[in-house]
Amino acid sequence: MNVDTPVSEAPAAAGVQRLKSRHLLGIAGMDAAEISLILDTAEAMKEIGTRPIKKVPALRGRTVVNLFFEPSTRTRTSFEIAEKRLSADTLSIATATSSVTKGETLIDTVRNLEAMSPDMIVMRHASSGAPHLLTRIGRAAVINAGDGMHEHPTQALLDAFTIREHKRRLAGLKIAIVGDLLHSRVLRSNVLLLKTMGANVCLCGPATLMPPAVERFGVSRTSSIDEAVEGADVVMMLRIQQERMHGHFIPSLREYFALFGLTPERLRRARSDVIVMHPGPMNRGVEIDSEVADGPSSVILEQVSNGVAVRMAVLYLLAGRDSAEPLDA
Repeated sequence: MNVDTPVSEAPAAAGVQRLKSRHLLGIAGMDAAEISLILDTAEAMKEIGTRPIKKVPALRGRTVVNLFFEPSTRTRTSFEIAEKRLSADTLSIATATSSVTKGETLIDTVRNLEAMSPDMIVMRHASSGAPHLLTRIGRAAVINAGDGMHEHPTQALLDAFTIREHKRRLAGLKIAIVGDLLHSRVLRSNVLLLKTMGANVCLCGPATLMPPAVERFGVSRTSSIDEAVEGADVVMMLRIQQERMHGHFIPSLREYFALFGLTPERLRRARSDVIVMHPGPMNRGVEIDSEVADGPSSVILEQVSNGVAVRMAVLYLLAGRDSAEPLDA
């Protein structure tokens, strides 16, 4: 796409021109064609970020509310940038400065927002299923920006986009996911997406942080990081989520790093062209060594950059889902 190319000419997956649902609540239920449509559209959206004027009128006149009940840096800001690049009118609400602190319920908060006629609500909440509740009580399209320990669909999509940029495919790759698997919504969305797209996924972590019966998702599991990383095309590290832990899951952070931290020595067991990923925020010296995080195999900052393009693609496709008019009109 050049400077004058309308967004409506973004590439689409063969035979699929639109998403099935008017919401993005999770990867569960999405098929490979829908996922490919989002990733292909994100390629066109990424080009917009290279222009001198990083803005297109695709969402002009649309109102998007960012409703975050949990702290967020990367997800919230990348959604805001994505919305602005598509010319949407945006409103970001941090619950620490909202009426929630005065005792207002989630339902009342959403009903008050709905009274202002937003077109989309991007929501992060500590309770699993909270975005699903919004779809039952409101009219706006809802995008799940992370709900409890359930799903984080746009993170999985940007991870897949980053992998595909480097490997040109997802099918057949060995992808090792290491860390706090039990509490991770990123894990759940990534496993669903990667298996749908034909990747081979190996999960690694302490037995206390391994979800029960994970094999039913078609993945392998191990408690040895050396085994997980051996021959891997992609190594994805996950943060130890101490804020979600109610009990003693690991003896200490020092011991965890000794047994499961990604070091340069361990990374050498992977393929020579391995890429290292992390959804952030990173705990250096806990799940990943700084030499690895800042090394040539790391694509962690690329994930952040690609998050804007992928979220632009999601917003664009959902906005066009129920519109009879072209979005670049």
